[in-house]
Amino acid sequence: MAQATDKNIAKLSFKLLGLVVVMFAFAMWVMPPLYNALCEVLGINGKTGRQYTVVDSQVDTSRTVKVQFVAQNNEAMPWEFSPNTSQVVVHPGESATVTYYAKNTQDRYMVSQAIPSLVPSRAAEYFHKTECFCFNQQPLAAGANADLALQFIVDRDLPKDIHVITLSYTIFDVTEMAAKQDSVAAASK
Repeated sequence: MAQATDKNIAKLSFKLLGLVVVMFAFAMWVMPPLYNALCEVLGINGKTGRQYTVVDSQVDTSRTVKVQFVAQNNEAMPWEFSPNTSQVVVHPGESATVTYYAKNTQDRYMVSQAIPSLVPSRAAEYFHKTECFCFNQQPLAAGANADLALQFIVDRDLPKDIHVITLSYTIFDVTEMAAKQDSVAAASK
């Protein structure tokens, strides 16, 4: 009887472990694209788009917009991370460049990924990043630091009642995920 119970416990444990693996895979590979698609369709969460190519570069000198910069670390990210400039004032249509400071405070190589969010969220479609450290993962050696560039344009079509835009980046530790991606890429060669 005890052997039957042990077998049932082992089967149940194996099933639960399989369920955990499936849930993890769902959370890592299925949920982010669904979340991004939902945010894009509904225009929520202030998610900014991918890299933008300038089409018409006329600057609207009749008005200005204050762009504020905020940085925060995910709770599991031990790096120092902050904007080098807390805010800039730009004319819509004008290209501007700012940098964020990142320092790997650990005694090991790490890789980060920054995720942007914009407030007010309705300004997201008018905030165009032409160059951004958030487009790629950022590797840093132990103790290393870097100034990470962000180049952007506030669209001339920004609604006239928006005078302040706050761009916030949250930085995440993606070292393990980057290592897995590298091993998969190496195996496929």
